[in-house]
Amino acid sequence: MTYLGWIIPPPSDRVTKTSDEFARERRGMVRRLIEQGFLRSRELIEAMGKVPREEFIPPEYRDYAYREIPLPLPGDGRNQTISCPHSYPLFYEALGLARGDRFLEIGTGSGYGAALAREIVGDEGRVVTVEVNRETYSFAVENLRRLGYDDVVTVLGDGSKGYPPEAPYDRICITASCPEIPPPLIDQLRAPGRLIGPVGPPYRPQSLLLVEKKADLKVEVRVVDEVLYVPLVGEYGWDGPLGGLSAAEPP
Repeated sequence: MTYLGWIIPPPSDRVTKTSDEFARERRGMVRRLIEQGFLRSRELIEAMGKVPREEFIPPEYRDYAYREIPLPLPGDGRNQTISCPHSYPLFYEALGLARGDRFLEIGTGSGYGAALAREIVGDEGRVVTVEVNRETYSFAVENLRRLGYDDVVTVLGDGSKGYPPEAPYDRICITASCPEIPPPLIDQLRAPGRLIGPVGPPYRPQSLLLVEKKADLKVEVRVVDEVLYVPLVGEYGWDGPLGGLSAAEPP
């Protein structure tokens, strides 16, 4: 199967790898990401070495947990994936996510990103994650609760509008491509604070933007990299007035 240009291995009827094999692959992933320059901060290195990525992947794809590919998740069958391993340090290192931060994630997916963030921000911080697809949301919540991340705030709803009850946030991460950075997310960002997210048309290369809101409320934007993400769904997504496109199907 090909998905967004990635070749996805066929699903399996059972998990063949042991916990020791997964742990060995996890250590290998961390070494690889350090060598490639994606992974630099001690806190994120420790988090990616601790959180079992395989536990956030459906059983039929679990053997591929540490391959550098996105993998399908429960949902509508088109727009739900767990991102490639390198995507998490690509986002979190640019954000400067750190202990004590109040963090908002738009697009919970498998719950893996929220678990990594919770390990980084610690007991002093707060992780809030919003998912629009009910089936994907249920999958993520089950994963997070089973692995002990009970204090992660999980919200079923339109992430393009953020989550005002827990605002303001020190750091915001958008894990789907936007027509533009949603204004409500800028409003919910603390000053100073940072937001990161891909901007550009669905199913085509997008610009990963880092938005910095200064103490004087001025906003600076720079391009971090070129990425390819599924489209953001919601009022400020591609199926809303700003987007004017169907987020459900490739063009």
